Amino acid sequence: MSVFSQSQLYPLESSPCPEVTSAGSGRMSSFLDKWLWHHEYWLPPGITWKDMEDSDHDRYPRPRDLFISIPYAFVFIAVRYLFERLIALPLSKQMGVKEKPRRKASPKPTLEKVYTSQSTCPKENELLALSKQCDLSVQELKVWFRHRRNQDRPSISQKFCEASWRFAFYLLAFVAGLCVLLDKPWFWDQKECWKGYPQQVLLPSQYWYYMIELAFYWSLLFRVSWDVKRKDFKEQIIHHIATIFLIGFSYCANYIRVGTLVMLVHDASDYIMECAKMLNYAGWRRSCDVLFAVFAVVFLITRLIIFPNVVIYTTFYHSMEIFQPFFGYYFFNILLMVLQLLHIFWAYLILRMVAKFIFLGKIDKDERSDDEESDGTEEEEEDERMETKSASSNHNGVLNNMTNGMKGKSNERNKLPKAR
Repeated sequence: MSVFSQSQLYPLESSPCPEVTSAGSGRMSSFLDKWLWHHEYWLPPGITWKDMEDSDHDRYPRPRDLFISIPYAFVFIAVRYLFERLIALPLSKQMGVKEKPRRKASPKPTLEKVYTSQSTCPKENELLALSKQCDLSVQELKVWFRHRRNQDRPSISQKFCEASWRFAFYLLAFVAGLCVLLDKPWFWDQKECWKGYPQQVLLPSQYWYYMIELAFYWSLLFRVSWDVKRKDFKEQIIHHIATIFLIGFSYCANYIRVGTLVMLVHDASDYIMECAKMLNYAGWRRSCDVLFAVFAVVFLITRLIIFPNVVIYTTFYHSMEIFQPFFGYYFFNILLMVLQLLHIFWAYLILRMVAKFIFLGKIDKDERSDDEESDGTEEEEEDERMETKSASSNHNGVLNNMTNGMKGKSNERNKLPKAR
């Protein structure tokens, strides 16, 4: 007999919901049962929610289990705060992470008001109006706004700490996923994913694997406004919401076995990518290049070979040997196909980077969707040199030498590979 009770393994274990006494609540419950929780949407033909009720020894996934991931998300946020300050930040100093020098914008209340309340990058006509108002040239205004934007950009140490946190989680999640799945028959034979479906008992290891992954993505969504802003900020939010939705749907429909395979396949390359980011921020160029090549190989194998030929194939064909198609079957497979289209798009961008690396010997920039915004330091220096040149024509020779020197440094910096 196990030393753990069922309530200890599943914290949200509770008695069935009490009867609804309120007329309004009753109507709402009836509406949800008809349009949201109707068994024909979630379960194969001939199976109802009564067939999925727990017994003394067997337990099945229930939608209310997902609520436990919300408080766990805040636990992740607290752990991340401590991890970044106690582990990641000292590690960044040990690895030689250096901050780029940034010039602060001079105090100008009028421009500051425009920056904070109207636009951080005013258009040409707005710059002309500000030029008359502040008695500054358009070029000086451009330099001021660029300096001001640079002040708000995250530091390299902050980027390193964020990448370190994601690396730590994805690595632990991948190892935990292997521990959960290696001894399971459906890991080696995907037909086992559908044996007895949907009345497949929920194991404690599967429950916690799902809850931890779901809580992590909730924490990313809650923290997205404070994390490093990238060009695909909106896409990040959509991605986090879509991931949460996919995990939740697969749990409610008891696609647990396939769901664990999907999470494992994705975690297999994510931690390599985050490690490459860390090396890039630390200036370890050669190691970053090698790890990027490893990431590209793992990504292409897991996302373009294993995912479609193992995961999608079993959901399309093997599942039909057990039950007839229903709404959940079509919906889940459509989501997997959308995910595969994203994989193909990302693989195309990665292969472009690999081609540049092979034929040109460098990676000018990251083509991935979450490429980080450049600090624009070279543009700032070029603008300032132009201003100095127009104000002091007697130093043309010196300025030309400075320009040539800065161009050489800029070309060297352009050769440095950037993280995803």
